[in-house]
Amino acid sequence: MRYFSSFAFILFVSCALAQQPDSASSSAAPTPTPAATEPTTTAPTPAATDQTPAGTDAPAQPAPDQSTQSPKPPEAPAQSGVPSATNPSGAQLGEPIPESKRQPKRILGIMPNYRAVSAGAIPPPPTAKQAFKVATQNSFDYSSFVFVGVTSALAEGTDAHPQLGKGMAGFGRYYWRGFLDKTDGNYLVIFALPTILHEDERYYAKGEGGFLKRAAYSSSRVLITPSYHGHNTFNFSEVVGRGIAQGISREYYPSSDRTLGALAVRYGYAVGRDALTNVFREFWPDIATHVLRRHP
Repeated sequence: MRYFSSFAFILFVSCALAQQPDSASSSAAPTPTPAATEPTTTAPTPAATDQTPAGTDAPAQPAPDQSTQSPKPPEAPAQSGVPSATNPSGAQLGEPIPESKRQPKRILGIMPNYRAVSAGAIPPPPTAKQAFKVATQNSFDYSSFVFVGVTSALAEGTDAHPQLGKGMAGFGRYYWRGFLDKTDGNYLVIFALPTILHEDERYYAKGEGGFLKRAAYSSSRVLITPSYHGHNTFNFSEVVGRGIAQGISREYYPSSDRTLGALAVRYGYAVGRDALTNVFREFWPDIATHVLRRHP
């Protein structure tokens, strides 16, 4: 039975271009030509008089230094209240994020939440290395083994795939298949396809608005995601990535579970699970702050 699949990944190499500052051309000040006059002795002028002796040029006043530039006016602050693909709440850029809107790295200290971005935060686009790290954390975190164990026990208990058997042996057959489903799906959806398509698969929390509005926003992120340029685009990484993962699963599931109907059921479950996870991420700071009376 074949159950091993491998992926070859290409890391992108970025080159930093150093720009040399333009050298400002300095204009030489004209050298005053001394007047060809004989030295004369000038009597001291009383302090109370402003008159200048006839035939004598008034001393030249020093010209203002025009090379000194006036200070630049301060830049206008970023606009607030303007939602975007990577800032759905429209929060003021640069302002601190309140505790009640921060997304933790783990929910309740158990569930990994590395893909969530706090409402109002706009991080730079993820690199291939960062996406690979998040996919690895989501796949091999200790909670992932527990989650797959729970779902495998439920599937074995309901006899979801009769050909896999019952008991501990059947549970083991369910377990490694479920773990492989989750792992190859994570690497496809979080790392491989987003790196190729330049899609940002992190979840940008909204943090504001009514319940229905936020629930619709969070669940729709499986179909809509920001690109590396911050514009909303169709979420090919999620939709296509989960489909490829189900295609791979045909290699290790029993023949009765390789039909289009069976694949469609598992595909719908995977996408629906991601949608519900986004909804839970969206409302977790509110649940933690207002229900559990604790920081998220």
